[in-house]
Amino acid sequence: MSEKSFTDRQGQYLAFIDAYTRVHGRPPAETDMQRHFQVTPPSVHQMILTLERAGLIRRQPGVARSIEVLVAPEGLPLLRHPQPVKSSGPRI
Repeated sequence: MSEKSFTDRQGQYLAFIDAYTRVHGRPPAETDMQRHFQVTPPSVHQMILTLERAGLIRRQPGVARSIEVLVAPEGLPLLRHPQPVKSSGPRI
């Protein structure tokens, strides 16, 4: 497979899906990605659709937890711990 390019954020999702699958023996659910990246359900779903359209992952329609990363493991970035969301106001 030829090398595909992806953004830093997309790379983190791909690395998370790959790492989660290796540790748990099955791909993550969208809720697992929401928890890890601390984002909303629509954000995760949009990213999954974007990765799929870009040919970086494959899913089986109607099958839960069927995400397969199509990038070779050595082509993935290191998974970083997500940065906490910074609040704009003072802490009380």
